[in-house]
Amino acid sequence: MDRKSLKTAACAAAAAAAGTLAASFGIYLFGFYSPRGQQNDDHHILVDIRSKEQYDRSIALIDRMNEKPYERVSIRSFDGLKLAGRYYHAKDGAPLAILCHGYRGTPSRDFCGGAEIFFGLGFNLLLIEERAHCTSGGHSITFGVKERQDVLSWTRYAVERFGADVKILLAGISMGAGTVLMASELDLPANVRGILADCPFTSPAEIITEFGKAQGIPMKIAYPFTALAARVFGGFSLTAADASEAVKNAKVPVLLVHGEADELVPCEMGRRIAEANPEKVEFCTFPGARHGMSYMADTARYTELVRAFCERALR
Repeated sequence: MDRKSLKTAACAAAAAAAGTLAASFGIYLFGFYSPRGQQNDDHHILVDIRSKEQYDRSIALIDRMNEKPYERVSIRSFDGLKLAGRYYHAKDGAPLAILCHGYRGTPSRDFCGGAEIFFGLGFNLLLIEERAHCTSGGHSITFGVKERQDVLSWTRYAVERFGADVKILLAGISMGAGTVLMASELDLPANVRGILADCPFTSPAEIITEFGKAQGIPMKIAYPFTALAARVFGGFSLTAADASEAVKNAKVPVLLVHGEADELVPCEMGRRIAEANPEKVEFCTFPGARHGMSYMADTARYTELVRAFCERALR
């Protein structure tokens, strides 16, 4: 090949590489970058609530939760980010629920209903703000890969602050549910007695592929760019964590709840996670419930499931 041909080939390769990186960066901004802004508005409800009654009730619960007194708390993540949270104190010596919100969610928006259950059961509550959300540091959402390590850090903070006898329950919704399940295989303190997961996905790779297909995106073409975006700009691998694999090694009981009409995370994903460890996982579905709306669909049943689970896990 002569010099001119080599130069042409080199330019073509450079252009292809630049195009690949540009496409991957666009995907990163769309799916992994946390822009904050409207994302952190508690009233900006992302899921499609078709019932005005449920919407109005959600807003009322969010406002009531924000009116309750709480303490701002913070820790440092394993990779140096400042992570923030809200601590709601019920009484000294009470069990502690650590709650993990979902993708581009907020604590009071995602747990406006679930927190009511824990308040009623007399729990102290720690609502964490996931990395890249609200006032926590960082800009990359890693779909549970790094967030699971943050959960581990919060459990250690809880034991250090509240003492060696504190009983801890982990709870998450959507991405937060996947996160606490992924954390189940980590070296959690023995204080963690149970995990509640509401509409979790199996893995980052699978939920992103599922979402892309639902949008009509050819994922065989798009997935390599997505994986590159996560690795290069987000600093993580889409295959580094898997909830269904993690629960195989879970040391504590798990209550897994999923709406049968979930339009974002298929109920089948929850079923597969449960089937990975039927001895540890209790799986309950809610007919007609959309994503994250099982509590709203049947508050009485949801509350009783959580109450009974807490009683078993914490005894």
